[in-house]
Amino acid sequence: MTAIDEKEAERHRAKMAKRKAVQDAEVAGKTITEKGLLIVNTGPGKGKTTAAFGLALRMLGYGRRVGVVQFVKGAWHSGEKDAFATFGDQVVWHTMGEGFTWETQDLQRDIAAAQAAWAKALELLADPSISLVVLDELNIALRYDYLDVEAVVASLKARRPDLHVVVTGRNAKPALVEAADLVTEMGAVKHHFSAGVKAQEGIEF
Repeated sequence: MTAIDEKEAERHRAKMAKRKAVQDAEVAGKTITEKGLLIVNTGPGKGKTTAAFGLALRMLGYGRRVGVVQFVKGAWHSGEKDAFATFGDQVVWHTMGEGFTWETQDLQRDIAAAQAAWAKALELLADPSISLVVLDELNIALRYDYLDVEAVVASLKARRPDLHVVVTGRNAKPALVEAADLVTEMGAVKHHFSAGVKAQEGIEF
């Protein structure tokens, strides 16, 4: 370990003390103690669903129930579904998709699947025992106009005040971004797929 002289250590203490004072003042200015959040994970980068499931795991750690509806996805088996199954009825999981639209190549079928998934999502949104609802790849269904974005946003806004909702998928619609409390856009800096690496168990599914 590099030796640090007393003057450098004191400068650091003073700098951190100022920083702490600013941080403490900012925290003290926040007056809302609890609020159900509408969270959107979007962007071209990897990790949108992974982040949503990390939040779900945190909720489960506090003994709260979680609901999941997967739009679009459905053709692949996923490790996270198996992992969450170990929590029993603390997790309500519905995989409603039939694959990406370029796989099904059937517009009517895609619309029907999205509408069925949204109907299930509305059931979870209305369940008072659930603290967090993950709407995985809902953004894809909205992007292709399988669902009415205004109706979806209205329902999300009308949810009970303490319910958290996470929506994932690329190309989030502006109306959803506007309605959200937290929006994270994940950027694509580098991806192993571009180098010829196929989707791997435990990483992509």
